[in-house]
Amino acid sequence: MTHYGTEMSRRLFLASTGATLAALHPFSARAQAGQAHLRIMETTDLHVHVWPYDYYGDRPVDTVGLARTAAHIADIRAEATNSMLIDNGDFLQGNPMGDYIAYERGMKAGDLHPVIAAMNAVGFDASTLGNHEFNYGLDFLEKTLARAEFPVVSANVVKERGSDPTKDTTLIKPYIILDRELTDGTGQTHPIRVGLIGFVPPQIMLWDRRHLEGNVTTRDIVETARAYVPEMREAGADIIIALSHSGIGSADETEGLENASVPLAAVDGIDALLTGHSHLVFPSPTYADYAAVDAEKGLIHGKPATMGGFWGSHLGVIDLMLEREGGEWRVVTSAVETRPISKRNEDRSVTALVESEQSVLDATQADHEATLDYVRRAVGKTAAPLHSYFALVADDPSVQIVSIAQKWYIAEMMKGTEYEGLPILSAAAPFKAGGRGGPDYYTDVPAGDVAIKNVADLYLYPNTVRAVKVTGAQVKDWLERSAGMFNQVTPGTQDQPLLNGEFPSYNFDVIDGVTYQIDLSQPSKYDPKGGPLNPDANRIVNLAYNGQPVTDDMEFVIATNNYRASGGGAFPGADGSTTIFEAPDTNRDVIVRYIVEQGTIEPAADANWSFAPLADTSVVFETGPKAADYVDQVKGAVIEPAGDGADGFALFRLKL
Repeated sequence: MTHYGTEMSRRLFLASTGATLAALHPFSARAQAGQAHLRIMETTDLHVHVWPYDYYGDRPVDTVGLARTAAHIADIRAEATNSMLIDNGDFLQGNPMGDYIAYERGMKAGDLHPVIAAMNAVGFDASTLGNHEFNYGLDFLEKTLARAEFPVVSANVVKERGSDPTKDTTLIKPYIILDRELTDGTGQTHPIRVGLIGFVPPQIMLWDRRHLEGNVTTRDIVETARAYVPEMREAGADIIIALSHSGIGSADETEGLENASVPLAAVDGIDALLTGHSHLVFPSPTYADYAAVDAEKGLIHGKPATMGGFWGSHLGVIDLMLEREGGEWRVVTSAVETRPISKRNEDRSVTALVESEQSVLDATQADHEATLDYVRRAVGKTAAPLHSYFALVADDPSVQIVSIAQKWYIAEMMKGTEYEGLPILSAAAPFKAGGRGGPDYYTDVPAGDVAIKNVADLYLYPNTVRAVKVTGAQVKDWLERSAGMFNQVTPGTQDQPLLNGEFPSYNFDVIDGVTYQIDLSQPSKYDPKGGPLNPDANRIVNLAYNGQPVTDDMEFVIATNNYRASGGGAFPGADGSTTIFEAPDTNRDVIVRYIVEQGTIEPAADANWSFAPLADTSVVFETGPKAADYVDQVKGAVIEPAGDGADGFALFRLKL
């Protein structure tokens, strides 16, 4: 297999993706004197996925890895006279290699982080910070960036706030202006100054409060851009590219917007945008109905933009035709595409479209092997399989074991405190439940040895344990918020779609320690982001503790994580003010300790929640094809196969 570096192999790549040779060279052949074609390449949300390897499944895969994306990068450098490569953030955390470095090997001054080693090997021109760069703390981040052979910028993370953003003392450089040369259509070279400015969601102050509070603060993305872009122009930037680690969302500008790329594109002086954070692809039909967005041409407010998937799945490419007049460059026209590293076939198999670049593998070989050793260590046994195929439709063993471990830990921590004696509940959500991760993105641990890789599979994020004190009314509303996962159904109707595709699985909290039912005939009380939708709705019915109805004034302790307790997901009763205990331990560490202490765990789901019965009513949902192996073991639900779903998923029917 080759990586499509030759003309014939490029034609094969184009045939496999439905592209054309014109797409590869949209401007180069047309550039004239004083005109130059510049290709901007983007990676985003790499999350330490350097190798095409699933560390949780302990197997090679063809769908991820910067080593694979690097083949596309090499091809474009070979075919384009002028090109730049930029990363859009979230490179430092997100798989066991990242955790191995942070928690096992550590980062001393002068150490080289494997993802930086890989990025150095590929040859990035610049990067920005994503929200996950802060997960391991500022000291870890500083030591990591010290070995980067490319500049990293971020304008809205502030150490000392000034009278306006340009007077701030930022954590790192807010922007950089790179001096480059462009070759025009006649072969003449001309200087160009390319300005790059980076942005991260202000919500990092919520998501990583324990690392950031008292050390840095954030500014609104659009406010910051409006302040800095004129300064960049005055400093000589010919063109300005915004590195927006922020999704493509509403066109309405509001203070502190998380997904701010659309109003950001409206800022005068920005010529192009690199977006990310959402783990999606742009241009694509996903954004067909978004205001101010041309999802076919890859334009936001008329400006070229791209989002290159996640984990190295795609390379985003923005083609700019630039014209030089009076010593200044301007963008004449543009084109945008993304290049995938793999494709999914009709039979659900995956075909690799590129081969790994060996230099990237060589740069990280030792850390890859150390990570494999790290994740293969057995810590105990499980008497039953741990899987998440039905985690969104029934009580689930993979969520149950997380809840049990959290509750076990917090019960010990509450001893001797003023909260000892209060009922302890535990909230946990399925992190690997398909969705944008695809039909193989599920927890699936067979009975037998449980290794660290399995615990990381159960709990993806390096969150720390927290406990909150809430009322019975807040417990009910917490569950009402979770119940937004489901569409409202019509009683007496068959095969209605169950799951709301806009609702992320990590916000579907199951609360262990109480029993309850969800009435799907009722509308959701909250929208997918936690905002009020139907204030008088009551989906949660028969909520009970120890067999007795939960009343509004009852008091409970809920074991959860720092993300949720600090307001992540906008859950009632979890806004930071109700936190009574902040643990120094991660949720993963607690799960490992629990398994080690138990020796053998028996993670049987106890069906403490279910859907309220509706006569002659059924719903359908998609999950991974391997769910068929476990469908007969689901407690508290009647589920049967219902054929094939889309994009490699399997369809199942649940009778209410």
